[in-house]
Amino acid sequence: MTYAFDYGWLADYWPVLLKGIGITVELTLVGGVLGVALGIACAWARALGPTYLRPPVAAYVELIRNTPFLIQLFFIFFGLPALGVRMGELQAANLAMVINLGAYSCEIIRAGIQTTPRGQFEAGASLGMSRIETFRHVVLIPALQRIWPALSSQIVIVMLGSAAVSQIAAEDLTFAANFIQSRTFRAFEAYFVSTLIYLALAILLRQALRGIGWGLFPKRSAR
Repeated sequence: MTYAFDYGWLADYWPVLLKGIGITVELTLVGGVLGVALGIACAWARALGPTYLRPPVAAYVELIRNTPFLIQLFFIFFGLPALGVRMGELQAANLAMVINLGAYSCEIIRAGIQTTPRGQFEAGASLGMSRIETFRHVVLIPALQRIWPALSSQIVIVMLGSAAVSQIAAEDLTFAANFIQSRTFRAFEAYFVSTLIYLALAILLRQALRGIGWGLFPKRSAR
């Protein structure tokens, strides 16, 4: 029997796809910005922060990096209500993505910090800067410059991993594909279209991050 491809459903279900794309983009923006901010804070704590901060931050990083994202998502959405902490699907999805990216970006950024020459720290101290001021003005930007490609790749990976949030009924792109195939019974076409959209989103995100890198690190771009 020959399979007959049919994409006629796109005319009726494109609003569902657009909504899914919008939520995926929202999750990526929130998770990316807040996740990297959390990663910077944790990287500072592990590399340069007070000694008492290092064990709990290290425990957080190891816990998140060595457990599946889906389990983290389920724990936040299904487990925390047992402690009285309840949130909606998108809130739980955003929180899970921030926490997940924060742990991975922490180690990436820490690697950049640890390659900073000691002379830069001494230069900051000689100018009367505090440790936080030295980190912010002298260390952070060169460190981000060195690890930006790796950090960009991790953000793209987190965006693609956001497909898991459909498991808690967050109406992202994967949820839209599941919904469409359940109504049309065109599983191949629904998931093929969603695959192409994810591919396009990943390429656009990578290009956007490259542009941000050019803006943040003009000297690197010139080289």
